Amino acid sequence: MSSEKYIIRKTVKAEKAEMSEELKNSQAEKVFSKIEKMPEFLAAQTILMYWSMSDELSTHAFIRKWSKHKTILLPVVKGHHLTIKIFSTESELNESEFKVMEPTQKEDYLRKIELAIIPGVAFDRRKRRLGRGKGYYDRFLKHKGVMKWGVGFDCQLYEIIPSAAFDVTMDRIITPEVTLL
Repeated sequence: MSSEKYIIRKTVKAEKAEMSEELKNSQAEKVFSKIEKMPEFLAAQTILMYWSMSDELSTHAFIRKWSKHKTILLPVVKGHHLTIKIFSTESELNESEFKVMEPTQKEDYLRKIELAIIPGVAFDRRKRRLGRGKGYYDRFLKHKGVMKWGVGFDCQLYEIIPSAAFDVTMDRIITPEVTLL
């Protein structure tokens, strides 16, 4: 792992740790309020999201709301890869070895995903994403023709972050104060 990526991950983690729950919630509200007005979101029927952890933009209320109108998918880690399952209810989520809540259905979702809303540790103005370092999203999204939107807090947007050839670039980056199309 490059020292630059390590420093960014450590810096962002510290900045998020300083944020109050109120600030985290208001920033999540701003981001998802923007998203639900975007024509591409409104048109999409099948959306890959993430069930947020405490250091990510909270998706719980957004998923609860939109799962009544759209097919919301969540990632599940299997070995070195992501599989995708349909979100139905919170009661059907189980905590994984990585402390992420994942759907428990047996069937993987294999049809077309129209939009992927992806978390990251950091993003830059070139729409590059720095993840947690395992490459799950990069491997999963590499050859899929799906719109990819990176979402995060304002402190997660950098001018430039390091990237490698295998890193998947986002089509859009959305923070409370910035939308990069």
